[in-house]
Amino acid sequence: MIRWIRQQLGFDPPHQSDTRTVYIANKFPQHGHYIPPRFADNRIISSKYTIWNFIPKNLFEQFRRIANFYFLIIFLVQLMIDTPTSPITSGLPLFFVITVTAIKQGYEDWLRHKADNEVNGAPVFVVRSGSLVQTKSKNIRVGDIVRVAKDETFPADLVLLSSDRAEGTCHITTTSLDGETNLKTHYAVPETAVSQSVSRLESLQAVLECQQPEADLYRFVGRITVTQQGEEIVRPLGPENLLLRGARLKNTKEIFGVAVYTGMESKMALNYKCKSQKRSAVEKSMNTFLIIYLGILLFEAILSTILKYAWQAENKWDEPFYNQKTAQERNSSQILKFISDFLAFLVLYNFIIPISLYVTVEMQKFLGSFFIGWDLDLYHEESDQKAQVNTSDLNEELGQVEYVFTDKTGTLTENEMQFRECSINGIKYQEINGKLVPEGMTEDSPDGSLPCLSREEELFLKAVSLCHTVQISYDQTDGPGDPFSHANGFSPQMEYYASSPDEKALVEATKRMGVTFMGSHGEIMEIKTFGKAEKYKLLHVLEFDADRRRMSVILQKPSGEKVLFTKGAESAVLPYATSGEMEKTRVHVDEFALKGLRTLVVACRHFSADEYQEVDRRLHEARTALQQREERLVEVFNFIEKDLELLGATAVEDKLQDKVQETIESLRLAGIKVWVLTGDKHETAVSVSLSCGHFHRTMNILELVQQESDRECAVQLRTLARRIREDHVIQHGLVVDGVSLSLTLREHEKLFLEVCKSCSAVLCCRMAPLQKAKVVRLLKTSPEKPITLAIGDGANDVSMIQEAHVGIGIMGKEGRQAVRNSDYAIARFKFLAKLLLVHGHFYYIRIATLVQYFFYKNVCFITPQFLYQFFCLFSQQTLYDSVYLTLYNICFTSLPILVYSLFEQLVHPDVLQSKPALYRDISKNSLLSFKTFLYWTFLGFCHAFVFFFGSYILMGEDTTLMGNGQMFGNWTFGTLVFTVMVITVTLKLALETHFWTWMNHFVTWGSIAFYFIFSLFYGGIIWPFLHTQDMYFVFVQLLSSGSAWFAIFIIVITCLFPDVIKKVFYRHLQPTNTQKSQFIEDYQGIGCVDSMCCSSEGQNVCSRLGRLVERMMARCDPARATRSLSDSDTFFSNDRSILTLSPMEVSHC
Repeated sequence: MIRWIRQQLGFDPPHQSDTRTVYIANKFPQHGHYIPPRFADNRIISSKYTIWNFIPKNLFEQFRRIANFYFLIIFLVQLMIDTPTSPITSGLPLFFVITVTAIKQGYEDWLRHKADNEVNGAPVFVVRSGSLVQTKSKNIRVGDIVRVAKDETFPADLVLLSSDRAEGTCHITTTSLDGETNLKTHYAVPETAVSQSVSRLESLQAVLECQQPEADLYRFVGRITVTQQGEEIVRPLGPENLLLRGARLKNTKEIFGVAVYTGMESKMALNYKCKSQKRSAVEKSMNTFLIIYLGILLFEAILSTILKYAWQAENKWDEPFYNQKTAQERNSSQILKFISDFLAFLVLYNFIIPISLYVTVEMQKFLGSFFIGWDLDLYHEESDQKAQVNTSDLNEELGQVEYVFTDKTGTLTENEMQFRECSINGIKYQEINGKLVPEGMTEDSPDGSLPCLSREEELFLKAVSLCHTVQISYDQTDGPGDPFSHANGFSPQMEYYASSPDEKALVEATKRMGVTFMGSHGEIMEIKTFGKAEKYKLLHVLEFDADRRRMSVILQKPSGEKVLFTKGAESAVLPYATSGEMEKTRVHVDEFALKGLRTLVVACRHFSADEYQEVDRRLHEARTALQQREERLVEVFNFIEKDLELLGATAVEDKLQDKVQETIESLRLAGIKVWVLTGDKHETAVSVSLSCGHFHRTMNILELVQQESDRECAVQLRTLARRIREDHVIQHGLVVDGVSLSLTLREHEKLFLEVCKSCSAVLCCRMAPLQKAKVVRLLKTSPEKPITLAIGDGANDVSMIQEAHVGIGIMGKEGRQAVRNSDYAIARFKFLAKLLLVHGHFYYIRIATLVQYFFYKNVCFITPQFLYQFFCLFSQQTLYDSVYLTLYNICFTSLPILVYSLFEQLVHPDVLQSKPALYRDISKNSLLSFKTFLYWTFLGFCHAFVFFFGSYILMGEDTTLMGNGQMFGNWTFGTLVFTVMVITVTLKLALETHFWTWMNHFVTWGSIAFYFIFSLFYGGIIWPFLHTQDMYFVFVQLLSSGSAWFAIFIIVITCLFPDVIKKVFYRHLQPTNTQKSQFIEDYQGIGCVDSMCCSSEGQNVCSRLGRLVERMMARCDPARATRSLSDSDTFFSNDRSILTLSPMEVSHC
């Protein structure tokens, strides 16, 4: 119980050692001094709250927001001192916002609890006391032997002890971990593989030592010591021996494994990465505006307090005859009284800070994110995948992207490889009808005859068909039989599975050419060469890694000879080759790369008996080491993979995805720079960049490659910068390789940035995953602070996806790691254009208007309260009733702006996609610039002055506005101001609305109607639960006056008419490109999207008024009517395919 409490409070002490010792079946040493270590239980906890900490933890998180904390302080002030408004006016909105947010977060966490309980309560079988016992998954302990059956998932991280196969192997899929659908083979050590029954496992005496838990899915270092007949046998353990929690057992009846990492210490749980919180530019602007408004609030409160004491300096105002002070008031401290008055004014004006802004923005982002998933244009029918949103916090950031960083393979290309050519012993070959034919020759062997392969050709094909990690699956639906019985070793039921599409394409190609890989059986790899079976013993696998960029296998031939087969990138193999046609092969590799083909170089090495003994000894020592195993293995691998005999090279084609060129061109026209970051070689990457339109044929291509020193790199960078300044070519492209980039990022970041920003397109090749993230960070943290977007499909793209402001994962063939770590996920690169140009555009204009409008309507709301103090001797008398204060932001003005922020469209989506340059109108957060913010704030103050003084002029001199001579009071005056304000701010939003739906109409006119109906009921009935009812019959009396109706009409028109005039003149004298596109829609009849008032012909009132103004100013003539948009806007003078108006008929003018 104490340990559980310590775990809940986070006080469980960390592991003190770098390794852990696991006694299999928990058979601990019998001497009395041994204390079994305590490990985490097997419960998975993905929830954030518990029933005990939900309320305090959630409240703490919510009050970290400055607006919530501010209103809490205001609420407490209202409770502690005598303030002009009821505490309910601040407490109720705060309670509403906190409750709505808590319910949303509580429901989401309840779903996580439900999922956790389902996983933790799943039934599992463990070996205890010599028998199989069924228990719940959460009860598994480290050291337990667990049985897993076919198609079940592993409940913990297990080291494989045995399987139903004699060799102790099993096949698994890790789709839920990394998305790879291929079958992976895992192995048990020979000493435990024979323990295939519960009784033999119970008698097993073994101790396992391994590293402490870490998140890397592909790294595991350990060793197992098995005691047999008093002798201890030590075997190394690696990733191939570890079965990860969440993976699924396939093609194997059952396995037994010992639990080494359980619960939240399993690798799957450690990969529940808590992504760093990304904040959008809009959110940062919003916080800045809040601070400015807080300053305005403090200024108004301090000014009002000072003016109050200045006014009360005269005795007649300080203590009038009708309001004599008490003795306590006369003797009270002036400082305390000043502070009390300041706090009272602070409470009176506090609604200038919009508390409901946060909850409205959250609702807008959450509800708006569904539109991406619902968009059928982002649905990929072939793979049945729709776009998905992993976070809705960055929707508007899609409309602000300035740089796109994209992977190549699987993102720009299909990641479906097809074998095209190869080079063997310095001769180029092509595949024609499944036969290997030298270049320039045609297929001349008669059908049915077996082609003759030279020694070099046969050795090359055998190397390709044996040097891989491909697995085979057999379809046994036709009943049992010999899968190798078909001619040429080909079975229609046989299918290859590989983690790399390149390997699968190569093995399938060798099968078509007559060398068929038949599968692995334990340590035996079988191939058939034109029907003749050959068996090779697999001695060692030297796994591929990103640093070496090659993989190798050591095999024993049927003759007993030991041979090493190696394949990898040409830069990783050719330097280690000492024989073979190296120069010719290098030329062929470059030719393949220029065609955009992916290349691999193949080599071999033959070992003598003494050489192999030395290799075997070194490998065993490195693999059994618990400390620095990776470094020692790299050293041994380099010792082995040398003195190679070059066999040849392969070339496979990776097709471009559909509409990649059009998408890149659209992004370029939108003002977005595209950088391609790839691990491919220089020539391949340049070829693909040219074919996909990233580089143009007319573009001046600059290169920063093969730099060997900092000095050399700096000289080259200065040369490139000078060439860019002197060369008057419009567009430049830059190619950088990984080695040169590493040198550049050391000391020459500023110069490198200068060169890159002068280029229209940048290509980085031979990039390591972390280098991709460094490049993104370099641009992201540059002085201009541009908004960056990274898009990729593989695990090697995760780092740059997480580093960029917006990360997008491609649902490709390289797993789901990129998708899981991204903010958004799409099925194809071509969908990026609509995601940014349409959805990004819509999201940004919606939320930008939402934020500005919220501040505007709150300035309108609270400024009359401030002005009223000048007419009531700063007595802190409130202008509005407390109910109106409370409901203004919650009910009367909340729904129209929410619906606007969900459905607004300035331009039709088809126009946005066909005219990418419109994206530039909203770039660099232009709609939330300080100038725009000042305009909305100034407009709010102007409207507030009109509300107040318009009502004052009407009622200031003569308050007998009723026919019977009855006078109006201060509550009637405040209600008149409030009524005008509700109508004006609602109609102001209506003027800003371009795209009207039935829902916009419903909430706009419905909000005004609701205000009138509510006010009639609230003031027309005596409510028994209210202590005072100042508003009784006030609203009814106000509406009974014709003068009041006239005042409402005149004041609303006075506020909004200048807005209409301004919009018309600006739209027709200085229109933005977005507004020009709205004219296109109007003239082409796309629909009425420009105004709130549309006629049946689709022509709107504002457009007609605009044409009338234009005619009066003699600006409408046929030559002007047929102008192109780009003619009047030099900003786009260098762009192609820019907005072009269709000819407008003169009759329209």
